Amino acid sequence: MKTSNLARAAMAALIAAALTGTAHAEIKNYEFQLVQPTVKAGADRVVKVRLVDKTTGKAVPDAVIFASRLDMTPDGMQEMATKVTPMPGTEPGTYRFKATFGMAGRWQLSLGAKVQGETGTVENKLVVTAEK
Repeated sequence: MKTSNLARAAMAALIAAALTGTAHAEIKNYEFQLVQPTVKAGADRVVKVRLVDKTTGKAVPDAVIFASRLDMTPDGMQEMATKVTPMPGTEPGTYRFKATFGMAGRWQLSLGAKVQGETGTVENKLVVTAEK
């Protein structure tokens, strides 16, 4: 009887450890990808990104994006930042942002999001090129 209870406890501990490890590792399976890597420099330009599950290649809808920043860090001008305004997506798993690209060059879009049902935060830095 004691062996049976001990075996059950060991099995429960192994399952819990496996589930805990999986939950933490899964957030790394998500990433933002630019739908189009270039925009025209100027006001009210829209950047569209897709949140993808890298294991399936499918877009992930209903993520909660809580952090966004757009600046010219790739060109050594991190102080050159601009306001980013979230906009409704046009299809599930896509997310749009409106911003002013004050000059041509490389801009870094930094995003932080929570994926429903997952523990942790998806964080990506994407480079958008603004052209004249």
